[in-house]
Amino acid sequence: MAAPRFLANIAGRIKMVATIATSAGAGDADKIPATNAAGILDPTIINAVNTSAGAGSADKVVLLDSSGKIDTTMMPTGIGADTINIATSENLAAGNLVNIYDNAGTATARKADGTAEGKECHGFVLAGTTSPANATVYLEGQLTGLTGLTPGARQYLTTTAGATSETAPSTAGNVVQCVGVAVSATAIDFEPQEPITVA
Repeated sequence: MAAPRFLANIAGRIKMVATIATSAGAGDADKIPATNAAGILDPTIINAVNTSAGAGSADKVVLLDSSGKIDTTMMPTGIGADTINIATSENLAAGNLVNIYDNAGTATARKADGTAEGKECHGFVLAGTTSPANATVYLEGQLTGLTGLTPGARQYLTTTAGATSETAPSTAGNVVQCVGVAVSATAIDFEPQEPITVA
């Protein structure tokens, strides 16, 4: 379907002007916006972003992300989720519990593992990362996107790297660490406790 057109007085002459449903930037200056197929203005028309690139995102409109929330990059320092952006030493999947360790002087994230001491849980990730890219590690908040949890049940670090279970590890040498409580079938209120090694 052709874009709608309007008549406009340009420099004293009546001209037919096409509308735009998306904007490519300065080249679309002075053009007439039209709603898109969904009947709304496209984010490029209203200059909206759902993540912040810092100063380069100044004067832009805040757009909710795919979860319907404001991305943490939009929040001022000290407000929002307690996160760190950190190097990874292995691929991480969304929902993995994470251990932060000293990798030759660099703080690095890997999957937490209750098999033995040294890989206790410090945080979690909500988005997968292919190593060696940096990951956003959450140090508190709700770990979401999980399945099969029993609301109200304590959740433990398991001997399956990065995973949780409602049953604590029990083999000698394993690490027992409660990481929080399930608040629904898909989310954990993350509050890691002090790890205890099974004798």
